[in-house]
This record gives sequence, C-alpha cells and structure tokens, in this order.
Amino acid sequence: MIEGTTPTGAQTEEQAASWVRGMFGRIAPRYDLLNHLLSFNIDRHWRNRTVRRVEGVLRRPEARILDLCCGTGDLMLALAARRGGAVMGSDFCHPMLVEANRKTSARRLSAPLFEADGLSLPVRDRSLDLITIAFGFRNFVNYRRGLEEMFRVLRKDGMLAILEFSQPPNPLLAAGYRFYSKTILPTLGGWISGSSDAYTYLPESVRKFPHADELADQMRATGFSKVGFERLTGGIVALHLATV
Repeated sequence: MIEGTTPTGAQTEEQAASWVRGMFGRIAPRYDLLNHLLSFNIDRHWRNRTVRRVEGVLRRPEARILDLCCGTGDLMLALAARRGGAVMGSDFCHPMLVEANRKTSARRLSAPLFEADGLSLPVRDRSLDLITIAFGFRNFVNYRRGLEEMFRVLRKDGMLAILEFSQPPNPLLAAGYRFYSKTILPTLGGWISGSSDAYTYLPESVRKFPHADELADQMRATGFSKVGFERLTGGIVALHLATV
C-alpha cells in the first residue's frame, strides 16, 4: 500500500515516483509562469513568509541549509538572498534542476544543486541545520519515510519547514477552492503547460493529502519537537515548523 501520493494507475511506490518525476519534467519550462498565474501571484507571499519564519537559522554563521524538492529554485533563491550566502538545493527531477541552475547562473550566484530522492538523501546523519520544502512534500510516495529521512539529517536544534497546500477550514472557502481546483485549474494549467494530466493530478494530490493537524501529528510521531503550523490565505496553504 502506498502511504503517500497516489497518481492514477500507480500500483507501487516505484511506479508513483516514476510518474511524478516524468510529470514534473514535462511541465518544468512553464512551471514558474503557472505557479504565479494560478495562485494570482500569492505564492510569492507564501515563500516570503517561510523565509521570515526561518530567519533565526539563516542568521547562524555556519548553518548548512537545504531546500529540498527545490524545483526551479524560487524558495532556494529567496533563502539565499535573505542569508547573504549559498543555500543548497535538491530535487529528483532533472529538468527542474536545469531551470534552477539557469536562474542561479543568470543571477551569478553560487548555489550547490544536486539530484536526489527525498526518501534517500546522500547526506550524512545530523549534518544540516535547516531543511525547507515548498509544495513538494505531498508528492512523496511515502510521507512517513520522508519525515524520517529529514529527521535523520537534521542536527540537534535543526529546523524543518514544510510549506504545503492544505484544506481550508471555512466551508464556504473550501467549496470555492474545490470548484477552482476541479474546473479552472486543470483547464487553464493543462492548456498553458500542454500537460492536462499534470494539472488534473496536482489538485487531486491536494485533496488526498493529510490535513494540517494530521501532518503535525505525523511530524510529532517521527520525533520532531516544537511542532506547529499556521494557515495562510484562509487555510489554502499551511506552513509547518518543527525542530529536532
């Protein structure tokens, strides 16, 4: 049984991971445009909020920071700008890393990028001070193993920040959000990206993803402490913070 994302037709974790990797590879060239357009540019606010909430770790002189599932690098670059220094980025989709490298090169920034699966990071135990992950965690094929892997590589007093879509608690907002996700988003996203299956999968992955309080419980069960979350934009998104 898959304890994570479940794309249509995937019967195993390997099949699910392969489908997700291929899907993101197909939409990588227009991923940023669609993120900004489909979120009405509010995604910038969500990322900036994340950067502010982890600023204490960013100020640590020798902190080692990884933006996991970095995609095209938006959050990684925002973290690096606030820190005034390099932040590592990792993703398991090569075309996404190509886009991230294009951005860092254009800005003449040194940003160590590496291709890796978030369930098996090529990183030593207790070697990182901060892991951020924006809109990537729900695409893991096994949420528990993903949390365990991040717990493994974080140092004592290290922080985890997960920015992820959630379910609005307000019934009226939730109904409007469902309508937008099921009708407008797949149509517009599929038309612009040329990949209708991607923008059918993405809202469905949000619907199946644990609610914010359920994810917080999973983080506590993994061993994280000081676990908390804040709902943003009426609960469409939740920012989860925890320490080791």
